[in-house]
Amino acid sequence: MSRALLITGGSSGLGAAVVDAARRSGDRPYVIDRRPPQDGVPWLECDLADTRAAEAATRKAVAELGGLDGVVTAAGMDVPGRLGDVAAEVWERVVTVDLLATAAVIRAALPALTEAHGNVVTIASTLGVKAVSDATAYCAAKFGVVGFTRALAAELAGQVGVTLVVPGGMRTRFFDDRDEQYKPGPDAILNDPANVAAAVMFAVGQPRGCAVRELVVCAERETSYP
Repeated sequence: MSRALLITGGSSGLGAAVVDAARRSGDRPYVIDRRPPQDGVPWLECDLADTRAAEAATRKAVAELGGLDGVVTAAGMDVPGRLGDVAAEVWERVVTVDLLATAAVIRAALPALTEAHGNVVTIASTLGVKAVSDATAYCAAKFGVVGFTRALAAELAGQVGVTLVVPGGMRTRFFDDRDEQYKPGPDAILNDPANVAAAVMFAVGQPRGCAVRELVVCAERETSYP
């Protein structure tokens, strides 16, 4: 039986890889993003920095899907730089999109997920367990996702499956708009997002009563983990 899966950030990067994996599995992905996903995938346009709009979009998606079996919060952004050099509104947008919108979407999806005994997969980062310079917003947000997800797993135990996925650097367009000093070098070792998407689908597919709590998925020579 195909599963109804809500994927934030599903138009690019890891989110798009999860959409691909879901379609190959015969599932029904539904995307919330600012840009359209691949052809044929239903979606709602939403700026996740507006958390009330994110909640409304989630409720609308659940209604259109007729229920919900899983949520994958793959939307994320980063604007690296020293704390004093990153504009306050930019710094706060990173935290809002990466952390607060994650909570907002899951909050709105909880009634449907509880009814279906569905699964939640949140996406943190290796920089959610290891702090580095010039990444205060991203580390604050992703450390927050780690803590939020662990608390949520305790809160929803027996009702909804909750998995924290911690990816290392991936070959996506995530780094494209950065200043050159913050882009991976030509010899950077990055993982294929399809590998992380496969781990996400493994977590989403766990049967009732089995919990995959946390997964770290990175290139073998990832420098930011452990």
